[in-house]
Amino acid sequence: MIRKALKKTSKSEKLKAIIKKSKIPAEFLATNRKMTSRGVLIGIFIAFVPMPMQMAAVLLFMPLLRFNVPIALAMCWLSNPLTMPPMYYMEYLTGAYLLGSEVAPVEMTLEWFSENIDNIFIPLYLGTSIYSVFGSLIAYWGVNHFWRKSVHHAKKKHRHHR
Repeated sequence: MIRKALKKTSKSEKLKAIIKKSKIPAEFLATNRKMTSRGVLIGIFIAFVPMPMQMAAVLLFMPLLRFNVPIALAMCWLSNPLTMPPMYYMEYLTGAYLLGSEVAPVEMTLEWFSENIDNIFIPLYLGTSIYSVFGSLIAYWGVNHFWRKSVHHAKKKHRHHR
């Protein structure tokens, strides 16, 4: 279903005109399985990292890897102002648990964070590394799996109608 929607969008004449006008390399907009799954991988990896300007970090990967950039940018928005606090708290709790350190009661104020950054930095980024790596790999596998399943189902349906 998503595969068909992406194919339909990529054939849009208005979109092609915008792309041509802004001189965006077509390889960063490809909607095939590999480019889409790589975009999901990079976007979700960056989404789990607590840092400012996540979208700029996605763009820094452009010279190194080929992936669907709009999908990667959309995936990094999974960590938005509503989801960031629970995501980062979960990462902090996971890191503190794995390190065996005591969990400090968290207050959602800038003053608390500036006073306690030394205590939460290592547990937070340990948890971040675990969720970033495993979350993005699971999403990558999921996109590949469901894309292939969708193609297989479409071929089977096409054969059946013949």
